[in-house]
Amino acid sequence: MKYVDEYRDPQIAQAVAAEIARKVTRPWVLMEVCGGQTHTLMRYGIDELLPKEVELVHGPGCPVCVTPIEMVDRAIRMASMRQVIFVSYGDMLRVPGSHSDLFQAKADGADVRIAYSPMDAVRIARANPDRQVVFFGVGFETTAPANAMAVWQAKRERLSNFSMLVSHVLVPPAMRLILGSPSNRVQGFIAPGHVCTVMGYSEYAGLVKEFHVPMVVGGFEPLDLLEAIFMLVSQLEEGRAEVENQYARSVNYEGNLAAQRLLLEVFEVSGRKWRGIGEIADSGFRLRPEYQAFDAEYVFDLEDVTAEEPAECVSALVLQGLLKPVDCPEFGRRCTPVAPLGAPMVSAEGACAAYYQYRRHARPQTDGLATMSNAPA
Repeated sequence: MKYVDEYRDPQIAQAVAAEIARKVTRPWVLMEVCGGQTHTLMRYGIDELLPKEVELVHGPGCPVCVTPIEMVDRAIRMASMRQVIFVSYGDMLRVPGSHSDLFQAKADGADVRIAYSPMDAVRIARANPDRQVVFFGVGFETTAPANAMAVWQAKRERLSNFSMLVSHVLVPPAMRLILGSPSNRVQGFIAPGHVCTVMGYSEYAGLVKEFHVPMVVGGFEPLDLLEAIFMLVSQLEEGRAEVENQYARSVNYEGNLAAQRLLLEVFEVSGRKWRGIGEIADSGFRLRPEYQAFDAEYVFDLEDVTAEEPAECVSALVLQGLLKPVDCPEFGRRCTPVAPLGAPMVSAEGACAAYYQYRRHARPQTDGLATMSNAPA
């Protein structure tokens, strides 16, 4: 496929991996922030191709994984109300709450519908003026502009039966939390390309300066990630700490200014709780006061719903790069995609799901890139 195979060429990948091996002289720990990048690394065996000195750990860049359990409980409570049509992306339906999930609520009779865009929920609200329509607005900065547009449009149309359960989180504050932890092991970051497509990468410069940790904006194909790793290793070996952009075909320094203006129109920055991690200051979006009528937590008065994380799930340590999924004693035993203990085993971007799919069985010692160019897009 044009413009995909070019980024999966096995010979080029082998050459870049060889350059990394020639460059590295000591151990380095690198973190890819995005769950989509994690799945690429596992799927194509890039972690196994790298020299042993380069260790990859996995960050909190899976929005489904970091949605707090109490937010899932609120979603289930709303969905169970007879007058409500609850609309969500499909990957949220199997995320476990305290006692259930949205799939179970649907099986019990709740009107839960899967959408591919928040504007689908706006259309449902138009078509059902006698029902309350709630959209589950989950995600990082990547999905926030589309969700902001849905709320903006609903206000413009004066749709009194549309609201959004907002659970948006921001990447840089989570990176700051990791870097400021006494147990931090991360020495370089592959920054999330899709977030930077919207926000640019100017906001990472402060983190680099404060913690002297290099960051490279990376894409999602195998060669993107190998090149980003090479750029990070080069900085570390040379004693540099800068923000660099590997994903230049999609990302520029300033980002999408029109999308950012819309975000500032509809949302404001607030503290946000992260699943398994807790409250992080200024790490999320909430609707501005002038859009409060579209805030589902306000409309349904469910802000007091709280919940505790299950003690047996160590996903918080996985999301901070302190454990690999296979280090969890419940991995592949009590915790599987069919019966997950935590969200990282459910989400298509979750690190636990990636390890379960690609690393739960012993793999033969073969070239992980031999069939890269023939893999499906």
